Amino acid sequence: MKGWPEEIYGVLKAANVRQVGYVPDAGHKRLIELCLADRQMRAVVLSTEEEGVGLAAGAWLGGVRSALLMQSSGVGNCINHLGTVRECRFPLLMLVTMRGQKGEFNPWQVAMGQATPTVLQAMGVVVQEANTAAEIAPAVDEAARLAFGSYQAVAVLISQAVIGIKSFQDQASR
Repeated sequence: MKGWPEEIYGVLKAANVRQVGYVPDAGHKRLIELCLADRQMRAVVLSTEEEGVGLAAGAWLGGVRSALLMQSSGVGNCINHLGTVRECRFPLLMLVTMRGQKGEFNPWQVAMGQATPTVLQAMGVVVQEANTAAEIAPAVDEAARLAFGSYQAVAVLISQAVIGIKSFQDQASR
């Protein structure tokens, strides 16, 4: 049975994405493993998310499509670099696992998680939200088509509920 990480991987392959930049993230763990295992795809670990914007620009200049995987807390690190995408008009496909939403247990994740859509939109990024596992692959497909077809930044925000943050009731029933 395919889960949403496998479906995203299939969409990235179909979109001819050959490079994926990522900061290690539990929400993207399975997708990262799939990219690392693919000999035709270069998975690049980043020390900070904004490096991924430059990586995507360089990949595009070299004729390679790329995607950037990050958590919502990393969006704030990218703000200045997102201006480069607007000015230079290159595609940037971002897959963002969300934190700070319903059921968040870490108060440090709340502020940026709640600000993520607004911050991205303020920088000219097209934002698409995927709130169920079934919505993710179609949203990534649409985002890839838009990013690579129109040379702009597009982010798919993957809901915290999808990545598996458990409620207090779920935790208590263990």
